[in-house]
Amino acid sequence: MSCAIGPAATRCTPSSPAPNAASGSTPATSTPRPAADPPGQTAAVEQAAFPPGFFERADPSPDAAFYSWPRLVTHIDDAAIAAVGALYDDLAIAGTVLDLMGSWVSHFRRAPAHLTVLGMNAEELAANSQASASVVHDLNQSPRLPFAPDSFDAVVCCVSVDYLTRPVQVFADVARVLRSGGPFVCTFSNRCFPTRAIRGWLYATDEQHCDIVARYFRLGGGWGDPVVERRTPPNHRGDPLFAVWAYRLGTTDAGS
Repeated sequence: MSCAIGPAATRCTPSSPAPNAASGSTPATSTPRPAADPPGQTAAVEQAAFPPGFFERADPSPDAAFYSWPRLVTHIDDAAIAAVGALYDDLAIAGTVLDLMGSWVSHFRRAPAHLTVLGMNAEELAANSQASASVVHDLNQSPRLPFAPDSFDAVVCCVSVDYLTRPVQVFADVARVLRSGGPFVCTFSNRCFPTRAIRGWLYATDEQHCDIVARYFRLGGGWGDPVVERRTPPNHRGDPLFAVWAYRLGTTDAGS
């Protein structure tokens, strides 16, 4: 969730013992699963693939309560925001686009033809000047997206993937609503709301964060090989910006 009236996200710091965040991380060259499983099976895969406690949070209260008041400040600095927009341009993100776990800004240099923003606070979403439509939806409560199959040309998720408690199920359903060949682009930094981020993320390094997100793609099924990039220079003094993305496999690709 990128933005707020009130405190912005801070450096991610742990508040409880680590569940071995690096456990089971998969190299970026491993083979993705070709097709998504039924929701129940995907949930089982998710729980088996990560250590116990990985998806727990310091504050287990419902997300609806935490996000009930609007956040209208940016959580990454201007250079990192610019890097997000540059990435979207480089990948030619256009057409009918879903901004997943979005807020009052979507960081596109040029708004897509039709941008649907899905987030947790209606006031934040209403303030998004690039949005064509908005939907309030809690992905941790219901990983099933409220959209028909093949609804979008591209999906983006900016500085929010660390808050997902059922990420493999979400990534599997993003594949359902994304058209064949479309990209799902996740960007993130080292800032978060520490009480809302999952424990596995808090105890992971920047490199491990990239491995974690790439693993979500592989376990979710229906994705090509994830691409991992640092989008700010290694010697950058401000907020770092990392990106992991993959393209939705087509029917022929998924069956091969």
